[in-house]
Amino acid sequence: MFALFWVTVLVMLTLYFSGFLDRQRNPNQDLSLVVGANGEREVLLQRNRQGHYLATGLINGQEVEFLVDTGATYVALSAAVANRLGLEGGIPARSHTAAGIVRTWLVELDSVQLGPIRRTGVAASIVPDMPGEGVLLGMSFLRDLELSQRGDTLIIRP
Repeated sequence: MFALFWVTVLVMLTLYFSGFLDRQRNPNQDLSLVVGANGEREVLLQRNRQGHYLATGLINGQEVEFLVDTGATYVALSAAVANRLGLEGGIPARSHTAAGIVRTWLVELDSVQLGPIRRTGVAASIVPDMPGEGVLLGMSFLRDLELSQRGDTLIIRP
């Protein structure tokens, strides 16, 4: 009985700290929204400990994790994410990245959503060698939005 108690305590502590660490990595799993002066809803993103803005959003109605990247021309997805979303083919292309020139596939996403901000027909690139499950939220989504940074907060508004 004593061993079962300690196993239960250890499992509960592991679950608690796992969630705590995940919230530090992506503090924007539940987006903060405010109503701006013009009546439109704005998205507030908190910077994570590494200095990045991560946020949970939707592509074609399926949940993904975005990394806001104003240096990316397109929304960029790894092959693993593209497969999970059911994206196939596309137009062969090459992209200039921090790792050099890489082969990509250009596709169009039906919809991309970050909180209340939703765009349809968004250009994207599938980057086969891109690691992980994250998605770079590039300028093909951000171009018509106003971004302002105050301290550790990024405000995104239409």
